[in-house]
Amino acid sequence: MKNNGKTEVFTNLVWRFTERCGAQGVSFVVSIVLARLLAPEAYGTIALVTVFISIFNVLISNGFGTALIQKKDADELDFSSVFYFSIVFCLFLYFLLFISAPHISSFYNEEILTPVIRILGIVVILSGINSVQGAFVSRNMIFKRYFFATLSGSIGSAVVGIVMAYMGYGVWSLVAQQLFSVVINTFVLWFTVKWRPKLIFSFNRLKILFSYGWKILVSALLETGYNEIRQLIIGKLYSTNDLAFYNKGRSFPNMVVTNINTSIDSVLLPTMSAEQDNKERVKAMTRRSITISCYVLVPIMVGLGVCAEPLISLLLTDKWLECVPFLRIFCFTYAFYPIHTANLNAIKAVGRSDLFLKMEIIKKTIGMALLLSTMWFGVMAMAYSLLVSTLTSQIINAWPNKKLLNYSYLEQLKDISPSLIASVLMGVFVYLIQFLGLSNILTLFIQVVSGVVIYIALSKFFHIESFNYILYVVKKIIKKEK
Repeated sequence: MKNNGKTEVFTNLVWRFTERCGAQGVSFVVSIVLARLLAPEAYGTIALVTVFISIFNVLISNGFGTALIQKKDADELDFSSVFYFSIVFCLFLYFLLFISAPHISSFYNEEILTPVIRILGIVVILSGINSVQGAFVSRNMIFKRYFFATLSGSIGSAVVGIVMAYMGYGVWSLVAQQLFSVVINTFVLWFTVKWRPKLIFSFNRLKILFSYGWKILVSALLETGYNEIRQLIIGKLYSTNDLAFYNKGRSFPNMVVTNINTSIDSVLLPTMSAEQDNKERVKAMTRRSITISCYVLVPIMVGLGVCAEPLISLLLTDKWLECVPFLRIFCFTYAFYPIHTANLNAIKAVGRSDLFLKMEIIKKTIGMALLLSTMWFGVMAMAYSLLVSTLTSQIINAWPNKKLLNYSYLEQLKDISPSLIASVLMGVFVYLIQFLGLSNILTLFIQVVSGVVIYIALSKFFHIESFNYILYVVKKIIKKEK
């Protein structure tokens, strides 16, 4: 690993975070426009389709991709072998999706699902190219390439989606937006990343990579399948409207968490893997990741939760207000995802994929038991079951690192407690502002500004180390650039 200094790691994190923020920022604006133009049913339909595509993308992106990053001596033969295998495998998966489309459509009694699945499923093929390119970018810590690829796809797809929505294409505007984004992203990344597959292939190398990667793959399938099965159940037992409100409530906090978590995840795993023989160094990186990400993420989730009602009413109109309770539940659910990410990356980095898989089986068994016991009591009960499952999983994910890194869950909670206290105090004050009886836009403006000011003031008052660390590194980067 060539860029393992603290400043270089943080710089790559900044690039990755900027890329995610740019892409999600554009997507956020587009989603607001489209949500105002389209009925909730259109989003419910797309949500059902993306469940299957998400599961297939896990089969493509996880396992071999993670193994390429983690393997110390991965070379051209490894990358080329995985690339060719991925292309063939993606074509096979798309074929399965294509022939399964009518049966899925019949199961949900939604005729439009057949053509939507077959067209949107093309992204599965493109993911085969992206997965290896992405592993190369992560391994070599060149996240600046992601910035240009993702932003190009986001902006281009924004134009396509909004224009088609205005022209009355309904659900097809969402299909075109997602497909166009992946197409542009793939082409730009292909031309900006210098790596190209060579005409070499080795089944033996695939077996070596698979011996590590299959456990990560199964773990990722359990995670994705468990998360997505709720949407399949809601779509079958309840209405597409219910699914739309559930998904929209999840989308806002999920967008924030995806930006921060994906940035940390993509930078942290290759950095930790390079230091996997130095347990003290891995522990230090795990601690820094947890404290910094929680310092940033927790107050955002608290703020988003307390501002949910005026925010949804202003941005999406009152027809989407039924998603507010879901949004608040997911804000609390996602607030502590950085603890999951850092602990799991530490376990993967030290090569304990066997332990990783065992943990996933335990967590998903508990989660499925909670889901099956609540699915008959409404969509809200299902959302609460996910909250309970997530809190339980947080403890399970942290448990092995008490032995592996001498970093216990209680020690982790102690590290993030200053940020938690400051976030709660800020949230109480911000929540009370909505009782002033002001307009939605003025209420939100005052809430956001006062929330930022109060949180920074409390950070200084409590001498929160993460705040000082961020200021130090940013100043160092600016000085270096000058």
